[in-house]
Amino acid sequence: METRAPYVLIGSFVLAAILAVFGFVYWLNNTGGIGPRTNYHVQFQGPVPGLLVGAGVLFNGIRVGEVTQLGLAPDNPRFVNATISVATATPVRSDTKVGLEFQGLTGVPVVTLEGGMIVAKSGEPLTLIAEAGAGQSMTQAARDALRRVDTVLEDNSGPLKDTIANFKTFSDGLARNTGKIDGILAGLEKMTGGGTPAQKVTYDLRTPQNLGPAGKTLAASLAIPEPTAVAMLQTQRMLFAPAGDRPGFGDFLWADSIPKLVQARLIDSFENYDIAHAPLRTMDLGQADYQLLIDIRRFRIATEGETRAEIGLSARIVDKNGKVIASRLIETSERLDKVEPAAAVAAFDAAFARIVKELIGWTVQAV
Repeated sequence: METRAPYVLIGSFVLAAILAVFGFVYWLNNTGGIGPRTNYHVQFQGPVPGLLVGAGVLFNGIRVGEVTQLGLAPDNPRFVNATISVATATPVRSDTKVGLEFQGLTGVPVVTLEGGMIVAKSGEPLTLIAEAGAGQSMTQAARDALRRVDTVLEDNSGPLKDTIANFKTFSDGLARNTGKIDGILAGLEKMTGGGTPAQKVTYDLRTPQNLGPAGKTLAASLAIPEPTAVAMLQTQRMLFAPAGDRPGFGDFLWADSIPKLVQARLIDSFENYDIAHAPLRTMDLGQADYQLLIDIRRFRIATEGETRAEIGLSARIVDKNGKVIASRLIETSERLDKVEPAAAVAAFDAAFARIVKELIGWTVQAV
């Protein structure tokens, strides 16, 4: 009895293992994902490039089975018959649509199902008819599209030739009239203020030199505020009387507006005369004993009669209480041989030097 016990135990174990394997297969086939299957016949009315036995079957994008058999239709070799096996629970209905899709540009084709239940005869598998062109490949679709484009081009070759000829005529006309077009565009830019602005040339007044005191110096502190002037003189352009543009002066600019330029050069001139008693800057006006107030009356080129550069200043000296202690009108002009920017600036330099010498001498006497 003791020698038989191990054999009975081993036999029982082997039998249990066999039963377990059969149970697993039964579960896998009915419950574990494969389950009961239903076969359907599918007929494609054209080629099915790349479709193989074992390819998937998708219902609304969900895999429900695979292709189990492929072959040509015996009565019409242009058709392809296929057998698919899908899960019995798949809701195939009378309006089921069958197609062929490719997973990716170069992927494996799969059979697709959408909708429907076809009632089959008793004991026969269901037959599904694929839509026409369901098996058309992407390459074939591209060829058909190109063929249609070629047909359209061929049908409209005459109008296309006429259109190209008209474009050529138009481009030839543009080439012949390039200069005129450039002129028109330049005129439009000038009218609208566009285009690249011309480079402006800046000129400055020269500060007179050698103005050292011949005797008396400034005995009190002096400030020179920015001169006053009419709006016409608040500019950097060269002014003419009578007014008007002059050739060669279109790009002319003074280094600053005329009042600011006159103020800066007057202060420089007083410093050259007596650096120890130089005028105070604008920010120190309240600390000065006196202020030299300047009103610019003329700063222009007169062209009536003899052409000349004219400068006219009205000067007043005011004390801390605002009392005017002296006033004077100083005017001068310098003959201009040639109306051009360089000659005009030289004439203004000469006229301004005389104005400064007279103004400094009068101021020193009055303060």
